[in-house]
Amino acid sequence: MTDRIIDIYTHFMPPGHLERYQALGKEPGLAKRIASIPMLHDLEARLRLVRSWEGYQQVLAPAPPGPEKMGGAKDHAPLARFINEGLAEVCRRYPDAFPAFVAAVPLHDAEAAIVEMDYAVTQLGARGAQIYTNVSGLALDAPKFEPLFAALAARGLPAFLHPARPAAFADYAAEDASQYEIWQVLGWPYETAACVARLVFSGVMDRHPGLTIVTHHLGGIIPYLEGRIGPLWDQLGTRTDGAQGEAYGAILKSLKRRPVDYFRRLHADTAVGGSAGALRCGIDFFGPERVMFASDCPFDPEGGPGFIREGLRALGALDLTAEARAAIQSGNARAFLKIA
Repeated sequence: MTDRIIDIYTHFMPPGHLERYQALGKEPGLAKRIASIPMLHDLEARLRLVRSWEGYQQVLAPAPPGPEKMGGAKDHAPLARFINEGLAEVCRRYPDAFPAFVAAVPLHDAEAAIVEMDYAVTQLGARGAQIYTNVSGLALDAPKFEPLFAALAARGLPAFLHPARPAAFADYAAEDASQYEIWQVLGWPYETAACVARLVFSGVMDRHPGLTIVTHHLGGIIPYLEGRIGPLWDQLGTRTDGAQGEAYGAILKSLKRRPVDYFRRLHADTAVGGSAGALRCGIDFFGPERVMFASDCPFDPEGGPGFIREGLRALGALDLTAEARAAIQSGNARAFLKIA
């Protein structure tokens, strides 16, 4: 592969992060899995992987879960600072492999998140902030998060939206937990769409028109459900009103554009496990100018190379113009994240 590839969404734990995770983590099973993936925390192994593809680079993002899920409230902001300084140092030492990173922010406190975001961007060179689709079960359209969205929009910084649905989100109301990892395999794509819908209908996206959101996993279920997001939400309020008596028809009329048009304005990455069909659907929906290559490395069955290889294969299988292919592989990322 001689053409430049910028992989905009890969996860990495900088030196010392794994140990902090093991000390502060609340999910022993997840901690065990993370420790078993060397590419997630072994810098030398990660460098070898990246350099095995000619012209390939990775933008680093913090490994989930977010700082707000670790330890107690006093630990969240210091952990975010530790992660950001560690990721910045990796990028500083190896800019050929890692040209940029996305900041961790402590979402338990929006003001603390803004402070850390500003520090990471102005002092460390972060290109945006990773946020999660819910914070301990709280939706992102809750008033406490409004200052964070205002700050992101005012500073022109992208929010990298990562799903965060846990096993405790049951598949059925009569059950206490999700079964068979449905919460992750099927729940994460759903939750990405649900999170965006809440931001649309609550008015967050109208109040902050400069807000830019990068949806992980190519928008989850959004592209596939274009035929429902469009015509069915064009009829919002004709069937029901809100549980608290909200007049859905009035909310629909208050929006500045069709609901589906807000979804089209999202940016998305190609981390769909190497499915060419899913890529075609997503690129058709968002347009090639809003899609950027990503692998979600190292969370594939091989622990690193699988999603990169299969993602490139799937992209290569599509009938794209040379301009569209170049934009998705690196051009959009270079412009969007200001990568030289």
